[in-house]
Amino acid sequence: MPDRSVSLVISVRVLPGRRADFLTGISRHAVASVRDEPGCLRFDVAADTDDPDLFWVYEVFADREALETHRRTPHFLSWQAEKAGLVVPDSQTDRLGSLLVSEE
Repeated sequence: MPDRSVSLVISVRVLPGRRADFLTGISRHAVASVRDEPGCLRFDVAADTDDPDLFWVYEVFADREALETHRRTPHFLSWQAEKAGLVVPDSQTDRLGSLLVSEE
């Protein structure tokens, strides 16, 4: 049976005063991911309505191989280095799952 699409949900807290920098950087990363990676099917960023420094990132990949390819791209590695100076250390949690229903 072929691999199913996978979804990745990330929550992360941005350092106080770094919200705009985070949004600029992750926007650049999201554009490059969807534009340059055929296996990256979706990349959304949402902010908590009560806490402006708390974000959720939702990504969908064609399969696990596409996710692993994503994690080796130059733009991903660059974003990881940039992000390290923008987020609260150890605040990121990642949840990976199989995409079962998707409607647009």
